[in-house]
Amino acid sequence: MQPLRLLRSICAPLAAIVALGMFVPSAASALPGPFGELQTSLRHASANVSGDVGIVVKDLATGYTSSVNAGADMPAASTIKIPVMVEVFRQMSRGAFGLDRPLHLRASDRDWGWGDLADAPVGTQRTVSQLLWLMITESDNTATNELIRLVGRAHINTTMAKLGLRHTVVGDYIRSDGDIRSLRTTPGDMSNLLEAMFQKRLIDEWSSRAMLAILVGQHHNSLLPAPLPLGISVAHKTGTLHDTLNDVGIVFMRGEPYVIAVMTTHLPTLDVGRRFIRGVSRMAYGAVARFASWRVANNIPELPKASENVGGPQTFAAPDIEMWTAGTTANASAAPALPTPEPTNRAPIAEPTTAPHV
Repeated sequence: MQPLRLLRSICAPLAAIVALGMFVPSAASALPGPFGELQTSLRHASANVSGDVGIVVKDLATGYTSSVNAGADMPAASTIKIPVMVEVFRQMSRGAFGLDRPLHLRASDRDWGWGDLADAPVGTQRTVSQLLWLMITESDNTATNELIRLVGRAHINTTMAKLGLRHTVVGDYIRSDGDIRSLRTTPGDMSNLLEAMFQKRLIDEWSSRAMLAILVGQHHNSLLPAPLPLGISVAHKTGTLHDTLNDVGIVFMRGEPYVIAVMTTHLPTLDVGRRFIRGVSRMAYGAVARFASWRVANNIPELPKASENVGGPQTFAAPDIEMWTAGTTANASAAPALPTPEPTNRAPIAEPTTAPHV
């Protein structure tokens, strides 16, 4: 495979499709209909859980948003692997390397917190494509460290800052026996990043589609997808520490897709986090389903499609509820949207059909 060569990079233009101040309390009245009811339900659920939580639910057809602690700076755990993936695709778009670029395992890459690659011999070869799938679908920490080594932590953090995600920081490699809490983000940052990906404006259309395809291939599906009807695709990434449980993603409900980011920390047990995330996912799905019918009955239009939405995404948000994180709301500065990418005839990358040889 030839190195990936694309016409666009995400320097200044990409700088902030996501930096839109989506979660700053506004003067707007509370959301009507099912989204207003959802906001009330999220507030009650968050007030009655043991631990600290942050939530964003955003309807991608209209921009309506409900959130609690959306700007809370929280441990990202393995959800930080989405920003790592974004930087890999950004550097590929600039011709730095291609999906078939081989990387060889170093002893310093190993982390036994999760994943089988740590048990492979030093020098074991994997391609960038294989490492991406291992990092996201299996949450392999060693594969993640190989990709961080390839693209550089500083570059990941710089790209996130240019995207307006100033609370999303890769403070170290993945070290399960170290300061794993140095990997930081907010529910708002994750929601914004996923929304840009959904709109196919993150780096370029092909890269956005390819990243979504990998996220849909997720093998850890016991949180956000668990209470949803069978057949609903969810592009998502989980994250777990001893007292932290996160799941962030896009639920592809027919005609009414939505972003959902649920983050929990300082939990007494992980079971508390599991019940909470599944409960929020169930509430969000029901609310968005009711909202789909409600907005048709009330003539609420959809947002323009990504190719028409030259002014960037819009948001109709209830004031975010800060329950324990005063002063940590996401950055509110807005910037021009990324121009619509030109069509590409490349197909999204396919998941390996067989396990790589060790």
